[in-house]
Amino acid sequence: MVVQQVSRRRPRATDFRLIQGSINANAAGLLLSGLSGTPLTTAYSSLTVSLINLTGVSARRGGYAMGGILIVLAFFPRVTSALLAIPSPVMAGFLLVAIGMLFVEGIQTLSRAGLDAQKAIVVGLAFALGLGMQNQNVLQELLGNPWGMLLGNGITVGTVTAIALTAFLELTNPRPRRLETRLDISELPRIDAFLKEVAEGLGWDDAGTGRLRSAGEETLASLLEPDNENPPDETPRLIVVARKEGEAVELEFVAVFDETNLEDRLAYLDEGAETLDESEISFRMLRHYASSVRHQKYHGMDIVTVRVAPA
Repeated sequence: MVVQQVSRRRPRATDFRLIQGSINANAAGLLLSGLSGTPLTTAYSSLTVSLINLTGVSARRGGYAMGGILIVLAFFPRVTSALLAIPSPVMAGFLLVAIGMLFVEGIQTLSRAGLDAQKAIVVGLAFALGLGMQNQNVLQELLGNPWGMLLGNGITVGTVTAIALTAFLELTNPRPRRLETRLDISELPRIDAFLKEVAEGLGWDDAGTGRLRSAGEETLASLLEPDNENPPDETPRLIVVARKEGEAVELEFVAVFDETNLEDRLAYLDEGAETLDESEISFRMLRHYASSVRHQKYHGMDIVTVRVAPA
């Protein structure tokens, strides 16, 4: 995700299909490495993000060139020995800068995803426990080898802590309301009634209820492809999930649909173009009613998340 964010000149929504492909390729490489008894491979190095930020180079031809260089290093040990002759303080200085930039990019990624008080506690505890375990593996003293070494890894402890705390928050928070329907304008009355019921259950006034219903209407209009009438049996399915987030309500519209990323359209409108296109009106209206709009694509699905405050 971070590689995509730092590689693009203009902000765009993350393409989760590329991430899925890279994870599958990484898994296949790890499996083949284990079967052949060779060192493990990874699709992306964690320092890739820092190198892109540091050099400003993210073109694919740069990756192809690096692949060729690695092949040369594998078959010509003398060239590798020249790299090993680099003084340790020089490499340490480079790693210090690279790891520092990687840490900052990670924090920025968390901030972009929305970092409230509860999520901040999850991130802080996971980071603190992982860092502490990396400095002193207390599980190795309690469990011995090999379980102490496997479970006492800082990344493992931090990941398990984040997953456990997130699951705890999901179980203790109010259950979200869910509506399954079709991605069709004829389903608007049903969606509107669902959102009205959600607002009344939270005790919102008429103004807040109107904002929530209007945001739902504009989100549905934004997901509908213009000038394209699908047969009833081919109409995509739409799932609307409403969950309480503090004083606000977060609406999640999930549809199997392929269209231009909503974030791209919003970023384009930020440039202040005076000429309005008819298809862009719904995007402007959606931003007017919602405090934040986020769009993600994953495995052929469109997920639009809209946050609406009562006032």
